[in-house]
Amino acid sequence: MKMLHKIQRMIALGESDTLDFKQTISDASKIAKTIVAFANHRGGTLLIGVRDNGTICGIKSEDEKYMLELAGNFYCQPKIDVRVAEHIIDKKTVLEARIEPGANKPYYAKNEDGRWWVYHRVNDKSLQASPVIFQVLKKQNKTNLGISTYSYLESEILNELKSNTSLTVHDLIDHLKIKKNRIIYSLAKLVHFDIVKVNYQQKNEYFTLNI
Repeated sequence: MKMLHKIQRMIALGESDTLDFKQTISDASKIAKTIVAFANHRGGTLLIGVRDNGTICGIKSEDEKYMLELAGNFYCQPKIDVRVAEHIIDKKTVLEARIEPGANKPYYAKNEDGRWWVYHRVNDKSLQASPVIFQVLKKQNKTNLGISTYSYLESEILNELKSNTSLTVHDLIDHLKIKKNRIIYSLAKLVHFDIVKVNYQQKNEYFTLNI
């Protein structure tokens, strides 16, 4: 029986928080969003020359390599080193682009309008980071020993989540009558220490106790 190529084995697993398929790359700014999302996450791999349904179409030119380099160096801030390997499968060329977890989070991607935005990985999607996730990413650069005691606001947030199971930032603002920025910073701290987890429904962000 013919052994599957390692790329075919990866494709069989499907897209995920660490794997993304691209048929082709025509825009460096668009692919930068995925690169940044992986760097802000736990790393990931782009397979270029693979359709969304997992069939291998192959790349047609060297343009994709150039686009990856351009995206990492000019459309990502800080710059991101994209390691590219070329594979031939059934006479078709597939690029394997590996992005390591970033050491200087948060990473930004420059969009078509020249503005810089932070993206993160949620399941098989690269989403723009909310204010809470942005603060969580900033905390990943710091050495923290953990939480020994909760502040008044942190305790109030935890009590609300015990009573309501799942809440948005705006829900917490309405319930606690506290300014948005204070809610965001406290939530980010609780998420960072895995006390609270984030769930997504149609790109809406909900917070629940991590129990």
